[in-house]
Amino acid sequence: MNFGVVIFPTEYSIGVTDLARAVEDRGFESLLTPEHTHIPASRRTPWPGGADLPREYVHLLDPFVALTAAASVTRRLRVGTGICLIIQHDPIILAKQVSTLDLVSGGRFLFGIGAGWNREEMENHGTDPEQRWKLMRERVLAMKQIWTQEEASFHGQFVRFERIWQHPKPVQKPHAPIIVGGNGPRVVRRAAEYGDEWMPNVARGGGPLEERIAELQRLAAEAGRGPLPVTLFAVQPEPHILEGYRELGVARCLFMLPSAPADEVLPLVARYADLIRRFA
Repeated sequence: MNFGVVIFPTEYSIGVTDLARAVEDRGFESLLTPEHTHIPASRRTPWPGGADLPREYVHLLDPFVALTAAASVTRRLRVGTGICLIIQHDPIILAKQVSTLDLVSGGRFLFGIGAGWNREEMENHGTDPEQRWKLMRERVLAMKQIWTQEEASFHGQFVRFERIWQHPKPVQKPHAPIIVGGNGPRVVRRAAEYGDEWMPNVARGGGPLEERIAELQRLAAEAGRGPLPVTLFAVQPEPHILEGYRELGVARCLFMLPSAPADEVLPLVARYADLIRRFA
């Protein structure tokens, strides 16, 4: 089982390059960052995590820029989105960003994806919230064509393009792993259809994990695919919890770090590193 960290990088938190060096030096496998292009001031859509939206959501850095910086100062650390809001991106541009980051990182990119929860944010990007799951599926399938075909075309309900060339192609083959995030009732079906892994947020419920993992593997088998890895987001750093996840066959556990200065974040990195060494 691998271990990584997640942070909302901001202009007031530890620098992403300093953090990347620290987590690689401490033996972590991965560093993930979330995405919000903006937060609508209306605040009409409630935050799933509680009543008050944390400050870092408004100050979040662009993940592709931040992760490129992290990759540039590390050699082994995997860098990833946790999650990229695909429905807010043009798929041709996003395909180029993903493959470029996979190239400059030497094949270390993890492509965590989702459709998001903030309906006003989606609407500001021209997305109908009621269509977001269909749109996410088409954009993933379209990007797969771009990554794997020398001359790609796609003809869907929302995404359409004729015969295009795009390089670079991803270093990882056929492309960076697509990690479908979410806890909703249909998320494992999406992961089994067009993802490579599933990443639930364990802090937000979503049903018994053992049953959902079994459902994921059943659906993957029905689709003619092998077992799919599971990454757990926002794991509690407790040995008995980690042991339970290992028994379930979880592939990766991600610990949350606060959007805070280095003197607050680095002691937590050291604490979590000691935990995973003892656990291993």
